[in-house]
Amino acid sequence: MAIDWYPLLFSPILKDRIWGGTKLSSLLHKDIVSLTTGESWEISTVPGDISVVENGKLAGKSLEEILDMDPEALLGKKVYATFGTAFPLLFKFLDAKEDLSIQLHPNDELARIRHNSFGKTEMWYVMQADPDSRIIVGFEKEASPEEYLYHLEHKTLTKILKEIKVAPGDVFFLETGTIHAIGAGIVIAEIQQTSDITYRVYDWDRVDAEGKSRELHIDLALDAIDYTVSNTKCEYSKIVNTANPVIDCPYFTTNFIPLDGALDFQKTADSFTVLVCTEGTFSIRTHGMITAFQKGDTVLIPAVITDFQLSGSASLLEIFIS
Repeated sequence: MAIDWYPLLFSPILKDRIWGGTKLSSLLHKDIVSLTTGESWEISTVPGDISVVENGKLAGKSLEEILDMDPEALLGKKVYATFGTAFPLLFKFLDAKEDLSIQLHPNDELARIRHNSFGKTEMWYVMQADPDSRIIVGFEKEASPEEYLYHLEHKTLTKILKEIKVAPGDVFFLETGTIHAIGAGIVIAEIQQTSDITYRVYDWDRVDAEGKSRELHIDLALDAIDYTVSNTKCEYSKIVNTANPVIDCPYFTTNFIPLDGALDFQKTADSFTVLVCTEGTFSIRTHGMITAFQKGDTVLIPAVITDFQLSGSASLLEIFIS
């Protein structure tokens, strides 16, 4: 089937969370229906949460459906050769009105054996942060399973974990096994492997409206934790109208583009490109067609579109697979 591909926008999949708030509406234009909306899944093929196209001729079709139409054209030659018709990344926005649980994600091997899933390497881009907000990432100094369990049992786990104050524009790269928590008052854009496997180890002893606490995964987490000290914060340049390198890992490559005016792209057909708009407005010109986007939009540019032009005033994350 011949498809006239174009930049794709998907309907947000909104998730109610005990720690969520309303900033996905006030900051990112999402049509939330709950005062505790914690996540907007922007591009997903997680079973049960398959994204649906919102714009253009393919509107109403799921990402799985359009992948089946011409997977190589959408994903790219290299990505298709590696992953087949599986879309390998998951894109989200998160609004933490309260602290998220202290948690971690298993690596590819553990996730495959235990859950028939990818692992969950991820990155965070801080879009908004209240004064004095902070995240938890890793251990202050190298720990042991015994030390970790002692502090977990005595509810003193945060004493051995690293807290970092955050500001808009901060980027953190979290390898699998890194114990972490997003703190209250932060909105982030998250890029990760396609996985919904989380091992929650401490949830601040909170309960829901029915007095129930959320499930913990103490045993599963024990051999999945990286007990070494991790350096998660990423420094990067912010040169205008340039794709400034931020992260280059086996799972995805991320650049930061401060757009002011126009910028031409010529890419190979090896990988799709995703643009996450974290500030401002911009448009994409492809084959003479111009499509406009705004802050909070996550746009999938099929790999077969190798020449396009961006214009506007915006802060963009550019993501692809090298």
